[in-house]
Amino acid sequence: MPSAFRLLAYPLAALAGLIAISIAMIAIIIALAYPNLPSLEVLTDYRPKIPLRVYTADGHLIGEFGEERRAVVAIGEVPDIMKHAILAAEDDRFYQHMGIDYTGIMRAAASNLLSGGKKQGASTITQQVARNFFLTSEKTYTRKLYEALLSLKIESNLNKDQILELYINQIFLGQRAYGFGAAAQIYFGKSLQSISIAEAAMLAGLPKAPSAYNPIANPRRARIRQQYVLRRMHELSYINDAQYESALKEPLVIKRELSEFAVNAEFVAEMARQIAAESFPEDVYTRGMKVYTTLIKAEQEAAYRSLRKGVLDYDRRNGYRGAESYLNMKEISSEHDEAIDVLMQDISDAGDLRPALVMQADRQKIEAYVKGGEMITLTGDTLKFAARMLDEQAPPNKRIKRGAIIRVVKDEAGKWQISQMPEVESAFVAVSPEDGAIRALVGGFDFNRNKFNHVTQAWRQPGSSFKPFIYSAALEKGFHPGSMIADEPIVISAGETGSQAWQPKNYDGKYDGPMSMRTALAKSKNMVSIRLLQAIGTQYAQDYVSRFGFDPDKHPPYLTMALGAGSVTPWQMVSAYAIFANGGYRVMPYIVREIRDEKNQVVAVANVPHAGDEAHRAIDARNAYLSDSMMRDVTLFGTAARASGQLKRRDLAGKTGTTNEYVDAWFCGYQMTVAGCAWVGYDQPRKLGSRETGGVAAMPIWIGYMATALRNVPQQTPAMPEGLSLATDGSGSGNLVYSENLTKPPPELSGATPETAPPSGPGTPSPAATQPAGWPAELRHLSGPN
Repeated sequence: MPSAFRLLAYPLAALAGLIAISIAMIAIIIALAYPNLPSLEVLTDYRPKIPLRVYTADGHLIGEFGEERRAVVAIGEVPDIMKHAILAAEDDRFYQHMGIDYTGIMRAAASNLLSGGKKQGASTITQQVARNFFLTSEKTYTRKLYEALLSLKIESNLNKDQILELYINQIFLGQRAYGFGAAAQIYFGKSLQSISIAEAAMLAGLPKAPSAYNPIANPRRARIRQQYVLRRMHELSYINDAQYESALKEPLVIKRELSEFAVNAEFVAEMARQIAAESFPEDVYTRGMKVYTTLIKAEQEAAYRSLRKGVLDYDRRNGYRGAESYLNMKEISSEHDEAIDVLMQDISDAGDLRPALVMQADRQKIEAYVKGGEMITLTGDTLKFAARMLDEQAPPNKRIKRGAIIRVVKDEAGKWQISQMPEVESAFVAVSPEDGAIRALVGGFDFNRNKFNHVTQAWRQPGSSFKPFIYSAALEKGFHPGSMIADEPIVISAGETGSQAWQPKNYDGKYDGPMSMRTALAKSKNMVSIRLLQAIGTQYAQDYVSRFGFDPDKHPPYLTMALGAGSVTPWQMVSAYAIFANGGYRVMPYIVREIRDEKNQVVAVANVPHAGDEAHRAIDARNAYLSDSMMRDVTLFGTAARASGQLKRRDLAGKTGTTNEYVDAWFCGYQMTVAGCAWVGYDQPRKLGSRETGGVAAMPIWIGYMATALRNVPQQTPAMPEGLSLATDGSGSGNLVYSENLTKPPPELSGATPETAPPSGPGTPSPAATQPAGWPAELRHLSGPN
C-alpha cells in the first residue's frame, strides 16, 4: 500500500472507531435511560388545571377563578384553520416525522451555519409536549436527550391527533392563558371556533415567545410574527392568494379589558365563588367545576345599565367636581407620543367611563387622549357640565388643564361627553317571588373600585319603604284600607322614642286631617304611620316584622320604627316585598342553582321552599291581598305614580323611601312575577341633596330594570282570597275587611269609617337612627342532588 494511502487510512480508521464507540455509548445510554423515562399516564389520563367558572342560569359566563385560564377543547372541535396555523408556525412536518424531525434539524443547522448564529430551532410539537409535561426549559444536552427519548416514547403510545390535542390545550400563550381555547377568549373575546384566519395566525405565533409576541403588551412585534405565520400558511398552501392578502389587511380588535365576561355580574360571580369554595374547599380552582347561578342574562344587563345610568344621572344633577388627577407632561411632545400609554397604564376603565388625558384645554375646547389611542375634541354643549372647572378661577387642584385626567363616556348618539367617577353608591336586586331565585343583582357602581356588596352587606335605614310592614301589622289588628286616621301634628315623649322628645313632621309640612289608610300610604303620611304604630303597639310590630325576615333587634320597639328608623339590607327588603307579591309566603333568596364537577355531574343543588307551601306561610293571604291593593295605589296615584306611567302597567305595587336629611333613597316594588329593590346613598352616610327622594334617585333604577323584566309579561293581579267581605258606607262605597271583623267595632282610633277619595301627594323623609354593626344573612341553601 502506498505510504500516502497508509497515512490517510489511519485517521479514517480512528475516526470510524470513535464513531463506532460513540454510537455504542449512545446506544448504551438509550438502553439504560429509556426504561427509566417517566410514565405517560399524565398524558393518557390528561387532567389539566381548569379554573372554576360561574355562569348565568341561561349559560353565559360571568366569572372565572384560578391560576390558569384554560378552556379544554377536543381535537374535533378545533377548526382546520387553527390547526394549519399552528403547523405552519411550529412544525409543518408534524404528520410525517416520528417525534424528531431530522429534516428540520438539518435545515435549521444549515440556516444557522449560513447566518453565523443559532437563529432557528427544530423542536417538534411532540418535543414541546414532552418538555411542557415532563421537563424544564434548561438548555443542556442531557435535557435534549431526554426530550428526544420522551418524544419517541410519546409517538409510540399516542396517535398524532392525540398529541396535537395535548399541545393545543396545554401550551402557555400569555395573560395566564393555557391553550388556544382560552387564548381566543382572552385576546379576542370569542370561541376558538369563531376566529378568523388573521386571528388564528396571531394566536399561532404566541408559543415561540408569549411575552414578546403578546398583542396586548407588544402589538407591533405581535403583528410581525403574525405576518410570518400567514406567509408560512400561504407557502404551505393552507390558504390561497386571496385569503392571504385579506388576512394581511384585516384589522385585529384585541380585547384589552381582561376582566370582561359575557355579562356584567362581578358581585354575583364573587358570591358564587365563595359558596363553591366553602362547599368544596379542595381543588375548587383547578378541577374545572361549574357554578350555575340563578341570574338571567338579559335582566342582569338591564339592572347593570339602569343602576349605572341612575347613579350617573344623580351625579350629573349634583355638579362637576373637577379633574380626577394629573400626570406629568414634561416628556410628552404630542398626542402621538408612545409614552402617553405608559403614563396611563395604571388608570383603569370603569365600564363605559373611560379615562382621558387632557392635551389642551380652554373655555371653548378640550382636546384629550382617550386611553387606548383615540384623540377627541369636546366643544359647545359638551363643555357645559364642566364649564366651572375650565375657568381660570377654578381651584388649582381641580381645574381642567393640560395633564389633567378626566372621564368621558359616549351618549346614546355615540358622542363623547364629559363625566366623572361618582362618589355615591347604589345597589339593586331582583328576585322571583315564586322560589326566591335572584334574577339580577348589582352590588355597587363598579366592582373593581369597591368590592363591598351593598345588596348583602350594607345595613341602611329603609325610611318610608318600611311603612308597608307597619300597615300589614295594623291589618292583623283589625284595621282595613278604609280605616280613618288623623293626619295631624303629634309630639312624642322621650319615653316613647327611647331617647328624647320627638316632634315629627310630614315631608311638606302640611296636614290633611282624617284620611284612610289607603290614602295615607299613597301619600306617605308620617303622622298616620305613627298613629297606627301607637294603636297596635311597638312590641307587637317588632315581633310582627320578623315574619318578613327582618331582625327584631335591628328595629327597636319605638315609634320611630313607623318611619323606617331601623336597619335593613336590600337583600332583606326584596325578600320581604316578595311575600306581598306571592300571596304571603316566605321564600329564601338564593344565588346558586347548582354546582357541577369536571365530568359535568351535579354535585350540589339548591334546596329552597316555594310559594304555595303552607308550611312557609308568613302572613295571611288576605293581608297580602289588601297590602298589595294599597301599594298598587302608591304606583297609580301616589309617590310612585311615575312607575306605572312610564311602564304603562296597572299591576305594579311598591313604596318609595327617603330617610331623614335625604341620606338614603329607596324604591322597592314588584309585579306578581318579579320583585325588585333599588337603593342609593353614600358609604359614609351624608345628605344626597335636596329633593333627592326615593322617587327621584332610586325609582328610575327600578323602572329601567322592570322595562326589560316585564317585557312580554301580561298584566295580572292576584285573585281575592276567601275570608274578605265588603264593608259599605251609606253612599254604597266600601272597603274589604277580614270577614270576622265585619261586625266588630273598629280599632280605637277616631273616625274608623271608609274613605274613598283618590290618593295623591309627595313622598316622605324619615328620621335617622344609629345603624347597627354587623353583616347579613344566609346566602346559600345547597345540598346534594335530589
